[in-house]
Amino acid sequence: MERYLVTGGAGFIGSNICRRLVKEGAFVRVLDNLSTGKKSNLDDIIGSLEFVEGDMGDEATARRCMKGIDIVLHQGALPSVPRSVEDPAATHQHCVDATFTLLIAARDAKVRRFVYAASSSAYGDSPTLPKTESMLPNPLSPYAAAKLFGEYYCSVFSKIFGLETISLRYFNVFGPYQNPKSQYAAAIPAFVTSILNDRPPTIYGDGEQSRDFTYVENVVEANLLAARAPKTCGEVINIACGQRITLNEVIRLINRILGKDIRPIYAPPRAGDVKHSLADIQKAQKLIGYKPVVSFEEGLRRAIDWYKKNLL
Repeated sequence: MERYLVTGGAGFIGSNICRRLVKEGAFVRVLDNLSTGKKSNLDDIIGSLEFVEGDMGDEATARRCMKGIDIVLHQGALPSVPRSVEDPAATHQHCVDATFTLLIAARDAKVRRFVYAASSSAYGDSPTLPKTESMLPNPLSPYAAAKLFGEYYCSVFSKIFGLETISLRYFNVFGPYQNPKSQYAAAIPAFVTSILNDRPPTIYGDGEQSRDFTYVENVVEANLLAARAPKTCGEVINIACGQRITLNEVIRLINRILGKDIRPIYAPPRAGDVKHSLADIQKAQKLIGYKPVVSFEEGLRRAIDWYKKNLL
């Protein structure tokens, strides 16, 4: 039986990963300080995993949680570009320092594989599309820089210490258990819940910015493929659908699915936001056999169904 440690396992992506691992019969240990995650996200599977409430950046906690672990799926972070602009020190602590602490603990515990949740924000606002992993990074926010630092540390720990690592650059993940109520809420949960409640959603900018939105089940699949792939050596790969859609188009599609016509409110663009995002996923296909398992529109319908059942 594979033994997994999922950091940030009570968060949006982490809880979805845990649900899949439990279903497959794996041993799952979750480490989460509940600063942004919620233990209730794991209510349906809490009896089938080991939950540790603690700070992943604390050395003693990190070492304790690594004991007996084969694979680390490191999802924990302080997410949000706007939040990192407001409080860059906290972002550095919870992303860079904590990742380094976990890598040291994983190395010393002889963990076999360390899968890191990286971010497409590393690419910055280069006009070149699609984004390929060979492009020079150009982070525009403290969050993007912090996530990029984590990639570099993963690569170094692979080359110098022999810890098998791989970094997955997520592109605009959405789906069940994503919190729409935070002031830093991602676009789709914020849009969906506004329209469900007959309130105009807010778009920062003109709405013509585009994103390669990625339903969370694709990210779960990518993590398991990365965990079980042949030997990895610090590679970085894009995880997305390889298609893009503008925010205005997303609003129109949500309205169509819900049979509504709620027009958005436009606000000034936010610092650190990029204009366009689109992934080249060929490297992920070659390296770990990744391909999207849920399309954007199907994912959006599933997400809307979940929000209708759980938030209204």
